[in-house]
Amino acid sequence: MNADDYIELIDAANVYDVAKVSPLEIAPNLSERLGCRILMKREDLQTVFSFKLRGAYNKLSNLPQEAIDAGVICSSAGNHAQGVALAAKRRNVKATIVMPVTTPSIKVDAVATLGGDVVLHGDNYDEAYAKACELVDEQGLTFIHPFDDPAVIAGQGTIGKELIDQMSEDVAAVFVPIGGGGLMAGIATYVKAKRPDVRIIGVEPQDSAAMSESIAADKPITLDHVGIFADGVAVKRVGDETFRLCSEFVDEIVTVDTDQICAGIKDIFEDTRSIVEPAGALAVAGVKKYIAKHQEKDKEFVVINCGANVNFDRLRHIAERAAIGEKQEMLLAVEIPEEPGSFRKFCQALGRRSITEFNYRYKDIKNAHIFVGVQLRHGAEEHGELLDHLSALGYLVADLSDDEMVKLHIRHMVGGSAANLENERLFRFEFPERPGALLDFLQAIGTDWNISLFHYRNHGSDHGRVLAGIQVPEDKSDELEAHLADLGYSHFEESDNPAYRIFLA
Repeated sequence: MNADDYIELIDAANVYDVAKVSPLEIAPNLSERLGCRILMKREDLQTVFSFKLRGAYNKLSNLPQEAIDAGVICSSAGNHAQGVALAAKRRNVKATIVMPVTTPSIKVDAVATLGGDVVLHGDNYDEAYAKACELVDEQGLTFIHPFDDPAVIAGQGTIGKELIDQMSEDVAAVFVPIGGGGLMAGIATYVKAKRPDVRIIGVEPQDSAAMSESIAADKPITLDHVGIFADGVAVKRVGDETFRLCSEFVDEIVTVDTDQICAGIKDIFEDTRSIVEPAGALAVAGVKKYIAKHQEKDKEFVVINCGANVNFDRLRHIAERAAIGEKQEMLLAVEIPEEPGSFRKFCQALGRRSITEFNYRYKDIKNAHIFVGVQLRHGAEEHGELLDHLSALGYLVADLSDDEMVKLHIRHMVGGSAANLENERLFRFEFPERPGALLDFLQAIGTDWNISLFHYRNHGSDHGRVLAGIQVPEDKSDELEAHLADLGYSHFEESDNPAYRIFLA
């Protein structure tokens, strides 16, 4: 299919039985801060708090009667599931929704309330997808793909059609989140056909950048690992059709990290009083990074707020990371003399800045290592100035603001090193979060090695995170690494992390 074919499909798409024309609203606070006019396309205001109902309903509307009679099925951990369930309910179609066991109950309950027949299977999307394919073969159901389907792409493309009617002639670029690519493919194809002067810029998490890596490779590639924070766009492989369209119509892709996404969630809240999910804030995070990089001023940009299905338990983690993403907080490890008055002298060196966190434990008679969070008033510029100032005063300082292990674990467990501890190696693990998950993890680790350090904190997402110290003699290292590889859990060695060496080793 060429671009003209898609324009016809989008113009004919049947979505407004379930979707509404979402507003394009100015973000006054964000616009003033960035020196550019930022307009938010509010897909978070749809009935299921996401754009996904558009593609799902259009697909169902185009199915032949025999497929309708057989019933439909999809695999999803969230927004696509709700979109298919709602579309099926409106079309009076039986819908089976396969969701991972790790899916938060708020999303499972939402699908069930909409009349979907929920099947919980597997710990991740891939396992749920395999189960859905199995049920397709067994029951003759029609599979509704979340992104790699022309009818689904056309449904999402109605957002682009609305933008053509809503945007002024001054809009320079539209920023669109990318997961599997369905949303971007639909919007980019339509907007580029009607307004070729407008740049189309995708935004992906740095740890789930499947589309940008595929475009760089000139073919769809499969990522070995995807980040779990922005779960709405966490796909290992984009679609073949979405890749083709994005390769042709997307001008650029920006990648952002977890802290920048959290800062974007805060930005949206401050302008709208709505709390979007991490994927829903990708476009805001992307436009901020783009404006800073290119020093843009007085330009007009559109961002797509694509969804607001966020688990309430995740908000503490989001708030914690937003300040770092906004460059309003920095995390430091500082060595100070172990002597009376040294704390006060260090605080005097910080001046009138607020201290957000201060952790300390006695180390030896000469020096103390402190973990400090410092609130910044002037962002990145002040960040560098403070580091230079403390170094000039003779303090040994390590900037830990960009260290993922520090932000997930160390800041919650600074407590001093253990005496006479030998052969310790440090690992970060990610595992599916569900009842009994921590026990399952410990049983999988086994009892062949002593666990010398352990930190777990529930972040309210579908994956748990653990920091573990494991004592293993050098001659057993290969055996340990083989065991960890067989576990099937994502893991990262942190034995050389400077924060570990300063506070825990």
